[in-house]
Amino acid sequence: MDASVQKNPLGYEKLSRLLRTYAVPSVIAMLVSSLYNIVDQIFIGQGVGYLGNAATNVAYPLTTICLAIALLIGIGSASRFSLKLGAGQPDDAAQTVGTAVCMMVALGVLYVIIIEIFLNPLLHAFGATADVLPYAQEYTRITAVGMPLLILTNGMSNLARADGSPKYSMTCMLLGAVINTILDPIFIFVCKWGVAGAAAATVIGQLASCIMAVGYLRYFRHVRLTRHHFGLKPAICRKIASLGMSSSLNQVALTFVQIVINNSLIYYGAQSPYGSDIPLAACGIVMKTNAILLAIIIGISQGSQPIIGFNYGAQQYARVRGIYKLAISCNLVVSLVGFILFQFFPKPIIALFGTGDALYYEFAVHFMRIFLFMVLVNGVQLISSNFFSAIGKPVKGAVLSLTRQVIFLIPAVLLLPLFFGLDGILFAGPVADFAAFVATAILIALEFRKIHALEQAQQKTA
Repeated sequence: MDASVQKNPLGYEKLSRLLRTYAVPSVIAMLVSSLYNIVDQIFIGQGVGYLGNAATNVAYPLTTICLAIALLIGIGSASRFSLKLGAGQPDDAAQTVGTAVCMMVALGVLYVIIIEIFLNPLLHAFGATADVLPYAQEYTRITAVGMPLLILTNGMSNLARADGSPKYSMTCMLLGAVINTILDPIFIFVCKWGVAGAAAATVIGQLASCIMAVGYLRYFRHVRLTRHHFGLKPAICRKIASLGMSSSLNQVALTFVQIVINNSLIYYGAQSPYGSDIPLAACGIVMKTNAILLAIIIGISQGSQPIIGFNYGAQQYARVRGIYKLAISCNLVVSLVGFILFQFFPKPIIALFGTGDALYYEFAVHFMRIFLFMVLVNGVQLISSNFFSAIGKPVKGAVLSLTRQVIFLIPAVLLLPLFFGLDGILFAGPVADFAAFVATAILIALEFRKIHALEQAQQKTA
């Protein structure tokens, strides 16, 4: 065991303790991040009604794209940072941090400009109806201002976690969520600002989180940052983007899925007793409820990333296998709890997001039970795609990220309604989840064979 491994707990600490240390703050951070939209959805539902909920659903793809940019840089830079630390190359790790920060700023500013210029065409593409569009415009013009802040916060949180400060990462996200939760009811119910109030509360919370996250640049534990580390260095930018591609593509794919599902729900909903707006509002609630479960799973995945990356870089393959298996086991326990809640207690969950008539509750409960039926296994694909990024194999991670959303779900959403009508959209969820699970199991089995071969070769040369 070389000196860099001996000095870093990632190389020798008990795996279960490491995962708990890194994953728990990461899970809390991801839950807090998802709460921005959940809290808005709840208060808007109570203060504005289901049209307000439909508006946030229509606007949600813009947030998903923003998170895709944040993950592209955040996961990519954190993966490269961990690999370089594990290989004993601290200056390269520092270069990664400086380049990543410049990428976050540049892409964040570019993204908000694009939103402001093309807002109306984007909202129409995301499925805004005539009744929903005014609410969506009001909400999005404000939340767009916070998009660069969200990118910086998420990116720096991943780097802080990789540097061995998972609690700092968690606190950054927690600060903004607490502020958002306090301000939401004040702006919506007291000030009577409606969806604009919810948007303003979100941006103020994001600003607070961003200030704290950027402040970590002065406190890195394993590298010393200087001015020459900062800048858009093309070679490092490409490497960061390649390592973050799988996580980013998963978010981008979610955006396309949301667009396809929203427009399909409008089309087939108009041919049903529910109309167009009820399926659109119900979909937003089901997706964001599922986002809470996914936040926990992604938190576990992100918590395992620095452990996997460091040990793979240090050629400690038994620890790589061990932490992956431990992360998968935790995921299955969490997913089982989610399955029980979604199948047996859907109505109380949906009721949290505001009131509606009998048709609204009927469809929302039906949607949740069917669409999330295979939720027990869909986390395996998320953890596995991040695993490939953590070991420096972004192409495999990217392919795996596309299986559930693009390769299986979108075709199912387009084809199944031709035979089953509106219900076909709902059945597409479990069909895609199961198919992605099978594909993931095959790719992981092949990769573990290669890791075993590397381990055997290492033992022969020892």
